[in-house]
Amino acid sequence: MVDPLIGPRPLSAWGPIFEALLRQTWADCTDPAHDLSHVQRVVQWAQRLALSEGADLAIVLPAAWLHDCVLVPKDHPDRSHASRQAADRAVLLLREVGYPENLLPAIHHAIEAHSFSAGISPRTLEARVVQDADRLDALGAIGLARMLMLGGATGRPLYDPTEPFPHQRSPDDHRYVLDHLFTKLLHLADRMQTDAGRREARRRTEFLQMFLNELQRELDQYNTPPSRTPT
Repeated sequence: MVDPLIGPRPLSAWGPIFEALLRQTWADCTDPAHDLSHVQRVVQWAQRLALSEGADLAIVLPAAWLHDCVLVPKDHPDRSHASRQAADRAVLLLREVGYPENLLPAIHHAIEAHSFSAGISPRTLEARVVQDADRLDALGAIGLARMLMLGGATGRPLYDPTEPFPHQRSPDDHRYVLDHLFTKLLHLADRMQTDAGRREARRRTEFLQMFLNELQRELDQYNTPPSRTPT
């Protein structure tokens, strides 16, 4: 595979620069679910999906690296604007290091459209790839671990003790960690934008459903009186 020249450097040489720009903006990052490992996983999946779908890596890679360069807490009133703020910041950072100006609008859109809470429909293949890569990291074992880490950091209880699974009540992930599965995560597979992303999302969603099944079984045990063991 030919390594294309992007501005003054080949594309492969830009990765460490993108990471350095991210670290520069994250001097005080304390979000346990949006750390460097999360970004690295998103970058890896974005590259896989881009190669599978034929997307432009010169747009996908910087967008994936910088999609969370501005972090807003989950319960902050500006949460839905975080991706737009990140897109604006990313363009400024990339411009400072001489990234090609003609690629910046597409990178801005890919970052702006990646966010679930922003509700912006991706208009380009590259934006669809970045959105799918980020959402895959919210699913499966890693996604479940991230959800629990964030729930613990924000001090929310795991579930509503009167109704752990929100069947009769409306799910509220601002109050209960487990409700996030019902407000968002279990629905992501149907909203994936690429074929490869959709296949992986469905597999990871099956794992989340297995977790819920086991959790239900264990909770049911606490509601079942113990039987007396014959002597």
